Amino acid sequence: MKPGTVFYKMTGSGNDFLVFDGRFTRREEITPEEISRVCDRRHGAGADGVILLDPDAPAGAHFSFHFWNNDGSEGPMCGNGALCATRLAALIELAPADGVVRFATQAGIHEGKVQDGRPAIRLPDCQLPVALPKAAAEPGEPEISLMIPSVPHLVLVVDDVNRVELDRRGPPLRHDPAIGPGGANVNWVSPVGDGTFRMRTYERGVEGETLACGTGAVACAVVLAGLGLARSPVRIWTQSGLPLDVGWVRTGNTATSIVLSGEGRLVFRGVIAEPPIV
Repeated sequence: MKPGTVFYKMTGSGNDFLVFDGRFTRREEITPEEISRVCDRRHGAGADGVILLDPDAPAGAHFSFHFWNNDGSEGPMCGNGALCATRLAALIELAPADGVVRFATQAGIHEGKVQDGRPAIRLPDCQLPVALPKAAAEPGEPEISLMIPSVPHLVLVVDDVNRVELDRRGPPLRHDPAIGPGGANVNWVSPVGDGTFRMRTYERGVEGETLACGTGAVACAVVLAGLGLARSPVRIWTQSGLPLDVGWVRTGNTATSIVLSGEGRLVFRGVIAEPPIV
């Protein structure tokens, strides 16, 4: 991105992003090298990923949603990123402030809406979770489930997420051969005791823990319901201390009418000033 490029720093329950307006920033300007530079938390603005809201979109959509992890790899979708995009699109008049926001992603068309400052998105229908008995579980670990609410997620239900050795278990599970090419995000979820749950996520592309994961919360909620531990809607507390709410309908072997709601907050508006001196 050239000096003078405007960006918006946004956070979805601590999952933070640098968002660019595609009316002024072209997709070809966003390279893996530039992404790594601006997402650096010491030498850049700092973020888990980069989002471009591109007005070049299919008929019926207000914009195309392009997402990159902070290592420069492109992802098909990002739940918290989509919540932030829904809120920002209304603020910068890419979409109506009081109506349905429709945006195209590599994982299909999604819809969003902002009510009382809190965005919600509706995800495409997806298959219910399946068990992965061939995944490399350790002794004492529970059944590992795979679900793909726009992006692939492993889910492990544990007694206490704070006791998980996430930095040790995350990398091998994220790349487990049983998942297939590309790997998956890995989520651990545990009961709070009041009908709500807590989660932690090892996120691919970031290759470490993030404070929240929207599509991961969807996967956790549906897995919990399949085990008889919860029913829609489910509130899941992220590592930031902020909640994500998930609702859905089970229709045969499919999760339908999936709705994710949470934070999508504009932190500040910035301008890229100078390139690094090499």
